Amino acid sequence: MIDITHKPTTLREATAEATVSVSLAGTIAAVKEKRVPKGDVLEAARIAGLFGIKRTADMIPDCHPLPIEHAEVTFDVQAMAILVKVKVRTIYRTGVEVEAMHGASVAALTIYDMLKPIDKGITIDRIRLVEKKGGKSDWKDTFDKPTRAGVLVISDSVANGKKEDKAGAAIMERLKKLGVTVDVHAVCPDVPEEIATIVKAWAAEGLDLILTTGGTGLSPRDRTPEAIAPILDREVPGIMEAARSYGQERMPLAIMSRGIAGMIGRTLVITLPGSTRGAQETMDALFPFVLHVVKVQEFAFRHGQ
Repeated sequence: MIDITHKPTTLREATAEATVSVSLAGTIAAVKEKRVPKGDVLEAARIAGLFGIKRTADMIPDCHPLPIEHAEVTFDVQAMAILVKVKVRTIYRTGVEVEAMHGASVAALTIYDMLKPIDKGITIDRIRLVEKKGGKSDWKDTFDKPTRAGVLVISDSVANGKKEDKAGAAIMERLKKLGVTVDVHAVCPDVPEEIATIVKAWAAEGLDLILTTGGTGLSPRDRTPEAIAPILDREVPGIMEAARSYGQERMPLAIMSRGIAGMIGRTLVITLPGSTRGAQETMDALFPFVLHVVKVQEFAFRHGQ
């Protein structure tokens, strides 16, 4: 199965349909009047559809087992067909479209099986996904102009050439995939005054986003939060709360990260951990969702706010 451990949990929803067509006019009447020899067709199909939804991972090899937190199977009984409608919801790392389609197919097959003794011309015409919601794709904003970013690597060892910068390179690669333009990239030692000077200068240049990496831990030289906090106009606590919550599920030591985030004018500043893994996981936790801040600032600027 595909690795989904890097994905954040979000509300996912999918709706699917299946159409069961009959060949005899009396078949639909028998369904409505509950005269089918095998029993109540729609109720049996509803229950079978629910079982199908829940057992999808047992039948489809690459489907992940996931919590089904809402499922409904309904029917639109037409003149010569029964339209099966299935809706599934979960809060998880992957979508439920296959679960919805599997439930619709099982419900449709149940209808077929129950009606075949009285109608030999039944067909299942199609099973299709009607709609799906949730996941990162639903939270991608579009921008009137490219989002401009700066990446600041804060590390004594990288600044003096003793260590290769991997975290900053990983961050810039992720930003590129997100369509964010990295206008400036710099390295500085763990000196609060230098950190603050660079970040303030970049914000004054009108960058949309500034990401720092390093200096958010508990060693004596880790002073990035102390350097950034005084120059923020507004802190945005929820950003790093989300990052730490995400990190803790994967690495217990994430509780010791002291990263902060906030606004300098219209520029969003986020302080990421110095480890490559920590920086990547923080990016996974926050993007593309956090780019909505840029969208908000873009809207405010257009309307003179």
